[in-house]
Amino acid sequence: MDNYTKTETISAKSKALSGQIKVPGDKSISHRALMLGAMAVGETIISNLLEGEDVLHTAEAMRKMGAKISHGSDGLWRVHGVGIGGLKETNSVLDMGNSGTSTRLLMGLVSGQPITTTFTGDASLTKRPMNRVINPLEMMGASFMAQDGGRLPITVKGAQNPLAIEYTLPVASAQVKSAILLAGLNARGQTTVIETHATRDHTENMLRHFGVNVITENLENGAKAIHLTGQQDLMPCAVDVPGDPSSAAFPVIAALINEGSDITISNMGINETRIGLYTTLREMGADITFENQKMQAGELIADIRVKGTGSLKGIDVPEDRIPSMIDEFPILCVAASMAQGTTKMTGLSELRVKESDRLLMMAKGLHACGVDLEMGEDSLVIKGKGKPCIGGACVETALDHRIAMSFLILGSITDEPVSIDDAAPIATSFPNFIELMNDIGLNITSAGYPPIPALG
Repeated sequence: MDNYTKTETISAKSKALSGQIKVPGDKSISHRALMLGAMAVGETIISNLLEGEDVLHTAEAMRKMGAKISHGSDGLWRVHGVGIGGLKETNSVLDMGNSGTSTRLLMGLVSGQPITTTFTGDASLTKRPMNRVINPLEMMGASFMAQDGGRLPITVKGAQNPLAIEYTLPVASAQVKSAILLAGLNARGQTTVIETHATRDHTENMLRHFGVNVITENLENGAKAIHLTGQQDLMPCAVDVPGDPSSAAFPVIAALINEGSDITISNMGINETRIGLYTTLREMGADITFENQKMQAGELIADIRVKGTGSLKGIDVPEDRIPSMIDEFPILCVAASMAQGTTKMTGLSELRVKESDRLLMMAKGLHACGVDLEMGEDSLVIKGKGKPCIGGACVETALDHRIAMSFLILGSITDEPVSIDDAAPIATSFPNFIELMNDIGLNITSAGYPPIPALG
């Protein structure tokens, strides 16, 4: 994303939202479907793949390392894989754009292969620390040459004979867990990752869908051990990617805070490690129901119906729920700003090393829009008044797609329009966000057009 034009964008007051929509495919599952398809021998066919910039960077990286990946006029993606030890060394640097997920998972994948690979990214990604992934991968035999603080550009020299390890995650991180498991695919013996707090299990589900023997063992105090036996063949398969619950969070909360709204989002993933936000919203009084539940490609999916009743209330969000809703924190803050009473969120340190310092950026933007709040080192307290805040600010997004989308949702109910300095990063995860949101009733436009009149 180094070569693009900033797109200042404005969101103004909307009416009640209505309609049935489908959000883009799950970003986490899209990444993994491409990577594991590239590790299988034969053709994997993927439908509803998220065609955002992050996932396209993953596809291009796998192409450069030998997989054949095509996108047909039928909308399907076809991946012809190279086998678990078959990745090729590339002479070119792999540019991962803004995608931390792609980078960390691929660092794991190439660490278990006898190849040398260099990763880089955009201005945002090169600031993000990678040591939490590097440390266990070094234990498996890989070596790294990184910038100060374990930052990109990073050159990875994969292990000739990767070692199976047992590793306890020091922090709850699905990306670190996944990197270790992917490195373990080419290791002899059993690789085990122990997590004391549950994290997203898309990697385990997708590995099983590709025929890999992965066992999840329940330990004491809610901990889990994930065991993967290495050097198994991956079987090509069909993957229908469900809708992304993190992307769905934006229209969901837009409907909740605009009284009288009634929308349905079809074919959405409701994996239990991903729906902490929806549990929290229900505790705040939200009218949300899951309908037509079924299993698809190892994942539970449903249609989600949301009605805006205008009756959200502030709550204390359980700290152990934060890992299951880490990407939804920015948009939850928008809901909390409209709730009646105080919403307290703690255990947010992970937010400081996302695409931006999301804790700081949300606090700054909300304060500029007139929201009463208190920010700590790893906490945020939002004092909602049960009515719209003033708005009227131009919010800095710091190249963060979720910050950008969150403040465009906030602008739908503020007294004065809210603008963001740059809408371009939204394309990393939700390319049709503005079009879709306007279709169901929001009032978003690019700067430079005539001023938007506030609706009644």
